[in-house]
Amino acid sequence: MKFYSNGKLLITSEYLVLDGAKALALPTKYGQDLIINSTLNNKKVLNWNSFDLKGDIWFNCKLELPSLELLNYSNFEIAKTLQKILLESKKLNKYFLQTNDEINIKTNLNFYRNWGLGTSSTLINNIASWANINAFDLQFKIFGGSAYDIACAQNNKPILYKLNEGIPIVKKVEFNPIFKEKLFFIHLNKKQNSRDAIKYYKNKTISNSVISEISNITDSIINCKTLSEFEFLINNHENIISSIINKKTIKNRLFNDYIGQIKSLGAWGGDFILATGNEKTISYFKNKGFQTVISYSDLII
Repeated sequence: MKFYSNGKLLITSEYLVLDGAKALALPTKYGQDLIINSTLNNKKVLNWNSFDLKGDIWFNCKLELPSLELLNYSNFEIAKTLQKILLESKKLNKYFLQTNDEINIKTNLNFYRNWGLGTSSTLINNIASWANINAFDLQFKIFGGSAYDIACAQNNKPILYKLNEGIPIVKKVEFNPIFKEKLFFIHLNKKQNSRDAIKYYKNKTISNSVISEISNITDSIINCKTLSEFEFLINNHENIISSIINKKTIKNRLFNDYIGQIKSLGAWGGDFILATGNEKTISYFKNKGFQTVISYSDLII
């Protein structure tokens, strides 16, 4: 048995998606799979092995079945999180992992773990598929957040995502800009902890007018036809979020001499950013020390 989930990028409404703003989110060509093999030998254990992009094991553990007691592990914190996910999955489906079999699990990432494309969300969605439970319910129980990344994991098209009184509303949309050859994604060489960023944001009071303004920008970005309009919209979006979280925009902090526009994606301070540009874009960012520069078509489904 095998399951696969897409990675994710949040293009608009970072932070504000938690308060009901409409967000544009894009599933990526990169993701993670989960492969399950069972052996009828009455060992009552679950062997877990997680492999990175290079095919090396980055985490493994063994759990007793059906109790899910940890027997051994390579990393305690990761093992405890996995145990929590599996235990919560059992609460949502009492028949899950009620077996005397030996179960061997293998997960495979096809992106670098520090890219922030959804190591956790793709795992949650894969386990939910395996357990035959609602992935959004599992995500909210384990990690909280907006769960837009779960929607990306499940869809092969751009999505418009909104929380309506805590209930995810997912709508597939057409977003295939004619200027996409001018769009690039650059990794900032560090992974941002989105849960820490959410805690900081939650102390803010956000007006309905700001939520509406960001939602309107999201709609406009989905429907815009020209690069100049797109640049105007993402610049406006950046300035609004900057004023809310009291942080300088990424362009002002690191790339104030860049010719195009730059937008943070998701929690500010790490992972990927989006830049508009031309044939000089890749060399500009690589000369600045940012070696991972990916074109829109190479990253987005």
